[in-house]
Amino acid sequence: MGLLRFNYRSLAIGKYIDISIAYPTDMLSFVEDEETLNRIAFKPQPGDKFPYRPNMKFQTVYLIHGGGDDDSLTYRYTNAERYAQEHCVMLVTPDISNTFGVNARYGISWQTFLSEELPKVVQGLFASSPKREDNFIMGYAMGANVALGTAVMHPELYHTCVDISGGIGMTLDTAKLKSELEGDHFRYRMPLFNASFGPAEELEGSEFDLYNTAKKFKEEGRELSKFKIICGSKEFIRRRVEGDVAKLQELEYDLEYIVAEGFDHNFDMWDTYIKYSLDNLLPLRNAPIYENE
Repeated sequence: MGLLRFNYRSLAIGKYIDISIAYPTDMLSFVEDEETLNRIAFKPQPGDKFPYRPNMKFQTVYLIHGGGDDDSLTYRYTNAERYAQEHCVMLVTPDISNTFGVNARYGISWQTFLSEELPKVVQGLFASSPKREDNFIMGYAMGANVALGTAVMHPELYHTCVDISGGIGMTLDTAKLKSELEGDHFRYRMPLFNASFGPAEELEGSEFDLYNTAKKFKEEGRELSKFKIICGSKEFIRRRVEGDVAKLQELEYDLEYIVAEGFDHNFDMWDTYIKYSLDNLLPLRNAPIYENE
């Protein structure tokens, strides 16, 4: 797998941002004739390599890290890179810090970065297919809520969203988010939460009211993302996760909910279900996309 750490100045954020990008290069070969094959050190096996071609593209999974992590930690604490390699898919992991992926009330537009700027940068500079059916968003812990919210608000971008252990931040259960903003837990232990979402009394009807947005798009007959929500049976955030499940079911979204028996809120869970998602939940081609395909 080829792994890039890309740093550029984000106009949406107003500072330089790190992004990790993993390419499935182990499945690619420049060798197409016997003479060249005899001159190289590593001999590709017949039939298991795809050729490099001009303008080739890859299906892309935007993989959003959890709270307290960064874009590099995902690759150090899980085998996401290897799992993506097995499916010939490109991974994009942006560093979003502890931001909940929202256009924060304190003034930094993280959701604009994720849903408007990042896809254009990635598809403009890297070999990422721009087609909706080739793009997916996935996250774990805080990143799962970021994935969930981004897919609800921008269904035109992603075919499928995978939410693994999403227990903090964006939610379709507006009443639950309101109670969290009114309570003392986040106010005193994580002031950034209230600073990001703003006053509880201003929540309904705002951009943070995901249920209202999801309901509106459903009624408009828009093409919506499919949702796969996964939670460990031992996770302390299970009730909050199942609040999102209930709201999506109420709105009759295309939803699959998986309870991971015996798993808790940790990297054992996230590593296992990143692999499971790529193996079973996403419609992956397992091959590059060549020009005119």
